[in-house]
Amino acid sequence: MPEWNGVWIILVLAAFFAGIVNSIAGGGTLLTFPALLSVLAPEVANATSTLAVLPGSVAGAVGYRQELWAARRFALHMLPVSLLGGGVGAALLVWYPAHFGNLVPWLIFAAALLFLIQQPLNKLLRRKQTDFTTSPSTLLLSCLMLFQFFVAVYGGYFGAGIGILMLSALGFMGIGDINKANGVKTFLASAINSVSAVIFIHANLVNWPCALVMAASAIVGGFVGAKVAKRMAAKYVRWLVIAIGFGLVIFYALK
Repeated sequence: MPEWNGVWIILVLAAFFAGIVNSIAGGGTLLTFPALLSVLAPEVANATSTLAVLPGSVAGAVGYRQELWAARRFALHMLPVSLLGGGVGAALLVWYPAHFGNLVPWLIFAAALLFLIQQPLNKLLRRKQTDFTTSPSTLLLSCLMLFQFFVAVYGGYFGAGIGILMLSALGFMGIGDINKANGVKTFLASAINSVSAVIFIHANLVNWPCALVMAASAIVGGFVGAKVAKRMAAKYVRWLVIAIGFGLVIFYALK
């Protein structure tokens, strides 16, 4: 556990700005996880980061409640595989913690790359007018459930970028407007993070002082971000997070 004030300042600031980034563009885990990684073991840093961003994720799902209600049947179809996959991914981290440290650069790279393609994906979603969420075919629903399971496994294991992965599937399948897609995505991400958090807590992988302080800071950042989003172009925040992500990839690869 970090014992000097400088570390706490870094963690609080990382969580605060992660809350802002999540409100504006998403990808806040790219800030919280590396900050925790500087003072905690990789698997503990990941588990603590998951718990720290969970309240903000749940709050986001509540914020999209109207859009989510419109796609409730589709979201409920995806919920069981999301919970199952999230549990499998979290269990893999608990069972094989030694392997996680070696995968850190690749996981951060995958998250940064996903964040990079988020904007083109959003444009694709806006062009899509067909909405299959109200009555998807059996084949389409099965394919989406299989894809969602593997997304959830990745999300339970690491977490960063799962929302973008889900948006990619929903975009290519034509979910319809971006707000409904974000509602479904946020709800399922909350489910994945929730089951992962339960498993991490049971395995005693969470650093509670860090998690609680960062969660509070992230919530404050989320409220600030909601106001900033109305005055600031999200693209500038996105490119800053992308630069940080790829910079971290280089740093950890060399390390």
